[in-house]
Amino acid sequence: MGSDILASYARRADEYAEHLGSMASVHPSDLQLVTAWADEMRGLILDAGCGPGHWSGYLASRGNDVRGIDLVPAFVEHARAVHPGVPFDVASIDALPHPANSFAGVLAWYSFVHHRPGDIRRALDQFARVLRPGGGLLLGFFTGPAVEEFDHAVATAYRWPPEVLSGELRAAGFAVIETHTRTGARPHPRPHGAILAQRSNSRVDSIS
Repeated sequence: MGSDILASYARRADEYAEHLGSMASVHPSDLQLVTAWADEMRGLILDAGCGPGHWSGYLASRGNDVRGIDLVPAFVEHARAVHPGVPFDVASIDALPHPANSFAGVLAWYSFVHHRPGDIRRALDQFARVLRPGGGLLLGFFTGPAVEEFDHAVATAYRWPPEVLSGELRAAGFAVIETHTRTGARPHPRPHGAILAQRSNSRVDSIS
């Protein structure tokens, strides 16, 4: 995340947390998907790019061992205040401060939507590095017919066709298990996507 995008989120952190920082704002299909995925994880889950921490808090309330990271300090402060039983840290998904093979699962829910297409492998490689062999990854993203930018409420974001993002995941050492798409509610429908993937057992951890 560039410094300009970080500054944009910092300026609007309170507004973002108010409108999108609780489970009340989550689409029922997303809730079902993330819940079912987390129920299959057997170990520590990283909420990578956790924002105000609502997913971390929800998963912890269900008994998952979870911790969150976000690059926006105001989000981390909010998450710590609202979910005091969950560890949260300021960190970038492009340079995760965790050892290799640390996690059973990584949830990256709209965490890299502002990454330029040429930069997305930084995050995917980091997810692969910190996941243990066979670990699960769940991505949420905006989808479309081509990799293209659009005007997001905070900063420029990017749409990804599921098949193209799946190719990036395979290149980073993941097996793609499932893909899902849905269209947001009117009056401003926006297509959404999700991919469930698994870290390959044969991946060589050469990324620092």
